[in-house]
Amino acid sequence: MKKNIVWLFAFCLLLSSCSVNKQIGKIAKADILNDSNLAQAHVGISLYDASEKKYVYNYQGDKYFIPASNTKLLMCYAAMKYLGDSLVGLRYEVDKNGRINIQGTGDPTFLHPDFTNQPVYNFLNDSKNYISITPPKWRESALGNGWAWNDYDADYMAERSEFPIYGNVAKFSLHDDTISVSPKFLYDDDYGWIKKDNQRRSYKGTNKLSVKRNFESNIFRTNSSTAKFTSVEIPFKTDILPILFKNDLKHIKSLADKFMYALLEDTLHKSFAYNVWIDTSYLLPNIIHSQPTDSLLKITMHRSDNFFAEQTLLMVSNEKLGMMSDAKIIDDLLKSDYKDMPQKPKWVDGSGLSRYNLISPQDFVFVLEKMKNEFDWKRITTILPTGDDGTLKGLYKNYAGKIYAKTGTISNNLALSGYVITNKGKQFIFSVMVNNHQASATAIRKSIEKFLTTIIDKY
Repeated sequence: MKKNIVWLFAFCLLLSSCSVNKQIGKIAKADILNDSNLAQAHVGISLYDASEKKYVYNYQGDKYFIPASNTKLLMCYAAMKYLGDSLVGLRYEVDKNGRINIQGTGDPTFLHPDFTNQPVYNFLNDSKNYISITPPKWRESALGNGWAWNDYDADYMAERSEFPIYGNVAKFSLHDDTISVSPKFLYDDDYGWIKKDNQRRSYKGTNKLSVKRNFESNIFRTNSSTAKFTSVEIPFKTDILPILFKNDLKHIKSLADKFMYALLEDTLHKSFAYNVWIDTSYLLPNIIHSQPTDSLLKITMHRSDNFFAEQTLLMVSNEKLGMMSDAKIIDDLLKSDYKDMPQKPKWVDGSGLSRYNLISPQDFVFVLEKMKNEFDWKRITTILPTGDDGTLKGLYKNYAGKIYAKTGTISNNLALSGYVITNKGKQFIFSVMVNNHQASATAIRKSIEKFLTTIIDKY
């Protein structure tokens, strides 16, 4: 009799599970799969019950999709695990002659306007010792594999570097008919509007203009435009000096072709030596910490900051492998932390700017479950945006605290992966990925929102 009861209970659970799967399937069809905006698109949906550790719904969850900024979830887990509580902002050692030898760590927060406290700057500025720069093991290019080359001067595609400064962008602003640029190191006659005596060119009577950078140099010029101009951030090239020196060789310094170090000299009003031929086989032993790690991760995930994401993955590489290499750290993570992923992804960068990335919805569920199992829930919910917050602003307005998720958007591709907490207290891990659509991103986000809010309300 007791055995029959057990079998009956198990049978009822199976029926219930099948019923839930069918119900969710109907909701997915109504809200997403049968949506005319997605009729020609490729769609993948995975919904996973975190407490029962099983999928309650899968539609092409094992297929590969271009994930866009959902890629940042893979970077985020690695950073949470390997960067500690505080970022390593600078490495250094003092030699027997009292000279300070410094080494960049890839930290993107140095003199970035989002971070007012600047321990690395204070250390360098307060130092009375002679400073030399030894480069870290840099094994990357400024732009990532698969990035759109003609976006080179877009604010979301700042160059990667071993020693970022000011976010690796120049900010141009128009005030009182005059264009100004920050950092001021970029003031020069060669840029088309600023004289050598720092008198700025006037644009009195018009604000219809744009600023563009030359592809191969740090020469910026203004162009006429139909759009009103107030301000713009444009990435500068990190590996060349900003000025066309012509025959004036006295300007060329020992910093070789590294613009970021010349800019650092100008900022600190100090001259450095640059050990251009040295490639250290070790990380310098002493550390200056810069910011709490999660303060960087929160900004990265809330506004989907590509530059922060790229530099953060390089910082993980530097601390874990002693070099800055996307390819090396990705290979290492895929063989260790991510070795049990359901489908082995093609993962090439930290931000998701690349269309070479191919990752499945089930892979994102794997990473999110791993994150949930290994880190404090409060930490996760601080880093990820919730309803009507960050990149979810304007969406899930009455669902703050019910959803925590990362968006992903590049042209014709959209994704959302994260956690939902239902009204009945269930926690689901989900990933919804849409590729090759030609509808508006807003329409697709609304379809996904309808699906997820129905899940929250019903279960």
